[in-house]
Amino acid sequence: MQPAEEQDRRPGRRPALVLAMLVLAADLVTKQVMLDWIFDPPRRVPVLPFLDFVPVWNPGISFGMLASGGIVVTVLLTVLAFAVAAWMLWKAPGFQPMERLGAGLIAGGAVGNAIDRIRFGKVVDFIDVYVQTWHWPAFNIADAGITVGALLWIGSLFLERETTSQ
Repeated sequence: MQPAEEQDRRPGRRPALVLAMLVLAADLVTKQVMLDWIFDPPRRVPVLPFLDFVPVWNPGISFGMLASGGIVVTVLLTVLAFAVAAWMLWKAPGFQPMERLGAGLIAGGAVGNAIDRIRFGKVVDFIDVYVQTWHWPAFNIADAGITVGALLWIGSLFLERETTSQ
């Protein structure tokens, strides 16, 4: 257990919460812009030689997995997303700095996609990255936040070791 003075100097959950809110806001805004721009009518918008905006409805999770699970999977994924986000933000003060950043990114992304599932029963994806004919599965800002957050979390396991013995 850490002395009270050390616990008081640790950052609270505010940095993770602010980052989660920024990811959530960016995700919701970009999804609404894309819904208005490329989903109705559906069209592909070239951006760079390796990047297009495309309208994709994803009823599953990453890469379309569990897409055929119906309403039960949708409800479970939504509840799980809110639970994971709440747990990460609640525990953030005890995390290492990289874990805290990862927690904020994951929480914001999880809630962003959960809001889509509540609104539409599926997730709005629109970013298409590709090389010639090979396409990465379409994704959104929430997915990017979750992915970068998970990479930071994994990186923290290797770079931020506990220095005190318990």
